[in-house]
Amino acid sequence: MGPLKDFKIIEIAGVGPSQFAGMLMADMGASVVRLARPGNAGAGLQIAPGFNLMNRSRPTIEVDLKTKKGVGLVLDLCADADAIFEGFRPGVMERLGLGPDICMARNAKLVYGRMTGWGQSGPLAGAAGHDSNYIALAGVYASIGEKGGAPVYPLNLVGDMGGGGAYLVMGILAALLEAGKSGKGQVVDAAMVDGAASLMTAIHGLLAAGLWKDARGSNILDGAAPFVCAYRTRDDLYVAISPLEHSFFKELLKRLGLDDIDPAVQYQQSEWDSLHQRLADVFLTRTRDEWCAILEGTDTCFAPILGLREAVQHPHNRERKTFVEVAGIPQPAPAPRFSRTPSVISSAAGPATPDLQRVLEQWGACKKTLDKL
Repeated sequence: MGPLKDFKIIEIAGVGPSQFAGMLMADMGASVVRLARPGNAGAGLQIAPGFNLMNRSRPTIEVDLKTKKGVGLVLDLCADADAIFEGFRPGVMERLGLGPDICMARNAKLVYGRMTGWGQSGPLAGAAGHDSNYIALAGVYASIGEKGGAPVYPLNLVGDMGGGGAYLVMGILAALLEAGKSGKGQVVDAAMVDGAASLMTAIHGLLAAGLWKDARGSNILDGAAPFVCAYRTRDDLYVAISPLEHSFFKELLKRLGLDDIDPAVQYQQSEWDSLHQRLADVFLTRTRDEWCAILEGTDTCFAPILGLREAVQHPHNRERKTFVEVAGIPQPAPAPRFSRTPSVISSAAGPATPDLQRVLEQWGACKKTLDKL
């Protein structure tokens, strides 16, 4: 049933971060109805609907927002909803007649979530962009990669999913909590550039303290430190180590048989190159599975670097059911976990349904709205 049971949310279908936000809230039990443009229920991804996994746990119906009838339906639903969210460029919803002022006039407690790349204001607000552009402007992109090399793109996790979708959900839920006390809704302006910058807060602290160099591959957490690094194994696979704490680093050296290395040199950057080479040489002597047998589950802060299919099959993930199979497709389970009101994938991803009446009745639309259909 999930902790968001009985919250009714309208999702104006988008791609990427807003789509991810809809999945998160639906998995947590919110009654989310996803309104897609006719013929565009997949929201940008050119894959079969059943594989568009971020559309799971909620129905999709097609509504033409360029028609008076479509706009009227959304406004009617706003009267019954707790929140609505969209992912268009600034001004688009206003031009459709569905801006915050109009929607919130139907419901004083309505929370209105807005997901953009650049935000609702600023000189770039109206410009097109994608994840890599937003994390570039936030200083994230330049910080990832090898020393002397080009920046490395970290998938679309930092902008779209983390700084975008997850921050949008956090903002909507915070506004819903506040609305429960004040009786008043508000607009949540979630910008990926803002969220990506927020994720870098700790790094800015290290930079200000003189403990971080504004150059790739030169710091403790960006691959430069030999004790926070990936190492190749004898079978051309990789393992990851992260014994940041001195006691964990000492344990690693012991289990690797490197008794001649003084653990006290761990944070002496003048020793990093030679220490990296020693560790690299040792890890090349065994296969990844052999290192797992020696180091996995110990206080060496070790893990094998797994591919997507391997991750699904790892014993730890299998026992925790970190991945589940829905409609024959392995996929990540809902997160985080709740002890009393567990989240659940309530339905597989799929195409839009033509049965508006049934979907909106189950969602909780009032009789007046249903009668109009």
